[in-house]
Formats: sequence, C-alpha cells, structure tokens
Amino acid sequence: MLRSTPSRDAAAMTHSLDPALPAAIGPLPLAMRYLRVDHAGEFGAIQIYRAQILIGRLLRRPYVALLQDFLSHERTHLATFGDLLAARGVRRCRSFLLCGIGGYALGLSTAVLGERAVMACTRAVETVVNRHLQEQLAHLIDTDPQAHAAVASIVRDELEHRDVAAERVGADGPLTRAVDAVVAISTESVIWLGLRL
Repeated sequence: MLRSTPSRDAAAMTHSLDPALPAAIGPLPLAMRYLRVDHAGEFGAIQIYRAQILIGRLLRRPYVALLQDFLSHERTHLATFGDLLAARGVRRCRSFLLCGIGGYALGLSTAVLGERAVMACTRAVETVVNRHLQEQLAHLIDTDPQAHAAVASIVRDELEHRDVAAERVGADGPLTRAVDAVVAISTESVIWLGLRL
C-alpha cells in the first residue's frame, strides 16, 4: 500500500488555502506567474509518481525505488515554491488541482503500460519542464534574484530525472513515441494555461 505523507504535501500548499491572503489585484508579475506554475507543476509531478508507485507496488515492478527517489525530490521542490509563494502572500495557481488530477491520471495510465511507458512519461515531462526552466532563469536573473535561486535549485534534479528515464527507455518504439507525444502536449498545455489563469 502506498504510504502517503499528507503533512509534507499539505504544508507546501496550506498557505494557498488561507482566506486571509489577499486576492491578486490586476495581472501578477511574470516572476510570480512562473513561481505559481512551477508550484502547480511540482504538485502534478508528485501525483504522477504517487500513481505510478501505487501500480508498481501492486504489480511488483522493479522501478518503484527509483520513483520513490524522484518523488522525494519533487516534494522538496513543492515546498521550495510553496514557501516562497507564502512569504510573498501569493495564492497558488488556479491550475493547481488540474495538475494534480491530470498528473494522477497520467501516472495511472502509464503505469499499466509498463516500465518503458513510465520512463517515457518522466522523460517527456522533464524535457518540457527543463526547457521552460531555462527560459525562466534567463528572465529572472536580472528581475528577481530570489525567484531565480528557487528555480535554479531544482534544475539539477529535473535534469537527472530526464536523463535517468531516457537511459531506461532505451531505443524508442511506437509505445514510447506515443507516450512522449501525449505527455509533452499535456505538459505544454498545463504550463500555457497556468501562466494565463
């Protein structure tokens, strides 16, 4: 059975549920939108891994320990962005729950397709995410050093996830190419939507 750690996940998002926080007035600065989208994206990644670990345990898959390691990184990332949003009095992104629900569905569907689909999912998500992180870093370095530091702090983990997953996928076939296309489009879509909500 999957051991959830609600206190860790909940701590990173409690601030976004606090009615005492002021609602945003007018459009948020781009740096704040980046942080909110990154926070929501980390929540989505957590749900992907939680679902994949659940199925992996049920089916006794050998990759569960690796996914648990990835999951621990994503929880740390969620807390990093959650703490920074809380310190700035900014609510979570409106796409937060969509990322969570979509992530869990994506995790379940790829897990039942086997290890190569699971790894293709991670590779696709992290490829898209890392491209966006590099764009964010280029913008934030001169405009918001604190946000830049938060984003920079997760890059190494995300690149590691991508590279390890790519190695385990091996040579692409019809399944991994299909997973890659669906996951990449889904990830790009929620990022696009999150930046505009």
